[in-house]
Parts: sequence; C-alpha cells; structure tokens
Amino acid sequence: MAKKDIKYVWTDKKRTLFGLPLSFTRFFLTDTKFITSIGFLNIEEDELDLYKVTDKKLQLPLGQRIFKCGTIILYVRDTDTPVKIIKSIKEPRKVSAMLDEKINEQRNRFKIQGRDMMGAFNNHICDGDCDAEE
Repeated sequence: MAKKDIKYVWTDKKRTLFGLPLSFTRFFLTDTKFITSIGFLNIEEDELDLYKVTDKKLQLPLGQRIFKCGTIILYVRDTDTPVKIIKSIKEPRKVSAMLDEKINEQRNRFKIQGRDMMGAFNNHICDGDCDAEE
C-alpha cells in the first residue's frame, strides 16, 4: 500500500526552535495505528497499534507552553517500543483527546478491556492479601 492510499486522521511535525516545524521527525495518526517517521535521506518508521496503548501522559513544560506546544507520552504493550514519546507538538490537548477516541474505538473493535492488557501481579494471582510475603 502506497503512502498516498493511507487516510491520516492527524499529522504533525516535531516542533523545534520557537515552535517551528523545523525537524525531520513526523507523526501520523490513522484510525488503527500511530506512525513515527524520522529522517531525511535514511527514513526510519515506527508503527504501533492503538489498541495496545495502556496509558498516556500529557506534559506541558513552560518552554513548550509558550509556543502552544506539548508532549504526549504513550505507554504501549509493544516489544520494540514500550514508551512512545510524541514530543513538542501543536495543540497537545486536542491530539490527546483524538488519541483517546481512536484508542477506545480500537479496543471496542477487538473487544479488549483494561484487564486484558495487564499481567498478573508478581507472577502469581493475588488472593486478597497481596502485601504478605510467601
């Protein structure tokens, strides 16, 4: 499938000096995946399925807030990228809400709930007294 055939819901570049998109890091959101493309001559792309996202965090440091930017951190059940940092993007709250919507759509599509994404506590099942040493 060619890149032109993919329907992007959102796309942006990493913002650098003064909030300008002067970077070779590009972010793409589709209905099912989040894609990061890095590079100019040698391009490296990393994809993650949205249904694998377990948690996300929004960071709004002063330096980015001045230029209406922010950083979103995604925690993912993925072997090669357990933490995806979407650094210095415009309208981070809007993008975060959009990600929530798409993540929930994908979880509903695959009928995945929060308990399906979590592992057992300390490799054993907790029977009510998890603080006790065995």
